[in-house]
Amino acid sequence: MFLENRNTPRWMIFMMDIVLASASIGFAYLLRFSFSIPPSYFEQLPLVMLVVLSVRSLSFILSRVYSGIIRYTGTQDLVRIFLVNFAGSLVFAITNLLLNNVWGLPHLIPFNIVIIDFFILTLAMTTYRMLIKVAFLELNNPSRERSSVVIFGAGDTGLMAKRAIERDSSQKMKVIAFFDDNPSKVRKKLDNAIIYPFHRLEEVLTSNPVDQLVLAVPTIKPQRKSEIVEVCLRCNVRVLSVPPVSVWIDGNLSARQLQKVRFEDLLGRDEIVINTGKISSDLKGKHIMVTGAAGSIGSELVRQIVKFNPASVILLDQAETPLYEVLLELQGMDMDCNIHSHLCDITRESVMREVFEKRKPNIVFHAAAYKHVPMMEHNPREAIATNVMGTQVMADLAAQFHVERFIMVSTDKAVNPTSVMGASKRMAEIYTQTLNSHTETQFITTRFGNVLGSNGSVLNLFRKQIEEGGPVTVTHPKVTRYFMTIPEAARLVLEAASMGNGGEIFLFNMGERLSIKEVAEKMIKLSGFSPGTDIQIVYTGLRPGEKLFEELLSDEENTIHTGNPHILAALVREYAYEEVSLMMQQLQEMAQQSNPSEAVKLLKKFIPEYISKNSVFEQLD
Repeated sequence: MFLENRNTPRWMIFMMDIVLASASIGFAYLLRFSFSIPPSYFEQLPLVMLVVLSVRSLSFILSRVYSGIIRYTGTQDLVRIFLVNFAGSLVFAITNLLLNNVWGLPHLIPFNIVIIDFFILTLAMTTYRMLIKVAFLELNNPSRERSSVVIFGAGDTGLMAKRAIERDSSQKMKVIAFFDDNPSKVRKKLDNAIIYPFHRLEEVLTSNPVDQLVLAVPTIKPQRKSEIVEVCLRCNVRVLSVPPVSVWIDGNLSARQLQKVRFEDLLGRDEIVINTGKISSDLKGKHIMVTGAAGSIGSELVRQIVKFNPASVILLDQAETPLYEVLLELQGMDMDCNIHSHLCDITRESVMREVFEKRKPNIVFHAAAYKHVPMMEHNPREAIATNVMGTQVMADLAAQFHVERFIMVSTDKAVNPTSVMGASKRMAEIYTQTLNSHTETQFITTRFGNVLGSNGSVLNLFRKQIEEGGPVTVTHPKVTRYFMTIPEAARLVLEAASMGNGGEIFLFNMGERLSIKEVAEKMIKLSGFSPGTDIQIVYTGLRPGEKLFEELLSDEENTIHTGNPHILAALVREYAYEEVSLMMQQLQEMAQQSNPSEAVKLLKKFIPEYISKNSVFEQLD
């Protein structure tokens, strides 16, 4: 049965338990009387055996202790055996009391034998189950065939991870050591595996043929996680992590649930804390509009906004299927607000006016935009129509309908732009900032860099290329970018919206620029491959409109600190409202003509720092 990977029949387990019960009571008598049972007790033994086996059989049947799959025996099974045997022994004790105190008869089974029998039977039933479990694991997964695993985190989660790994014979893994940052645990053993401190991680991984490390600390700091992964990558050790308890199956962890560590988890930043009290007071009971609500940032904004109990959230997007998927997701969330969705184009002023008249939003988060640099370089009129004119439509309507706040989501590519996309976003920034001083609406701009995992993110591209076996394409070996996770970006947008008074351009602390080449190499290693050997990295050259590195501030801008260390306020050049209005009118007229170069030329006139890179529009500079 072991070799064929079949389950032991329940009747066989039941019979084994009965055999152990009969042997246990006999052995208890032998121990009690030093292996010389007096004749009076020996004569009673057949009756005792009959009573004991009857009670034990009934208790086993009622509790179904024989129904478990032995090779998966766990703590709960052992506790159940203890309780069932205790209940049976309690029946014997009560029988003795009734015989002696009610009917004046001698005890059927001496109390000390009842106690000895309880401990012998419980030990025997648990021991043989564990022996069968170990035998099954060894026969189906011999130690010599297993890959070695170490676990970071010598707590309850780490222990459960070890047992889940060694219980799953198909995984062929064996845990050889634990690591932990708690000094009180170091040099001790957990489930027969020694616990090492973190500073010995590289030494142990180098001196032992370790294949995988499992992260089993639910609250591990990003900086520590990044350090662990860096050591593992240097030692060619694959890294897995234990998923949140919420996704465990019936509260039990399975080895198959261990997840690959994603690059998004390795930014090395502590969780961004925002002023939820202030945000809640700003959003609670309000009607909140989100444009681009089906996009990466827009949809995450919606997920976070609904937690603050607004009166309603109005979703605007022109992508039908993604908008429908967001609606389905929201239907499954626990929230107390109305959701309204509108499939529409923000450049159509008449349609947008109808939406504003019907929904009467108090706050608008404007995340709708075309954002792919090379695509917009080939379609400048669309970039200007959506990113500039679409923003103008939304901003003007927000002012006309007395919206309290209008928060525009911008990009670091608007700083010293080298692309049509960046220039169009900078133009939108200029318009909303200028409009702020001429209306009651507070116009606030938030500016940040690349968002990990967003639609079209380089990480998604690399992940797909790795799954296909490569090559991984990088534009230039020296290209660098700022990165931030989607939840981080959305939280900071909400925080900036809460602290702004109108007219500000808020910059997010994006940390250090990351080398895209190093990002590609790390993602390949995290997937268990070797860069340059298993998967090649190919350099394709900078795409139209791209530059080697992004900036968050232009040369003429400076910053001031805010109450949040992750957010800075930019001091930027201010424009006259009449001048900007004329710019927008001219740009709209030019964009509607058939020659896109003239529209781009006009953008360059309005934004002198806009210098094209790797683009056909370089001739206009």
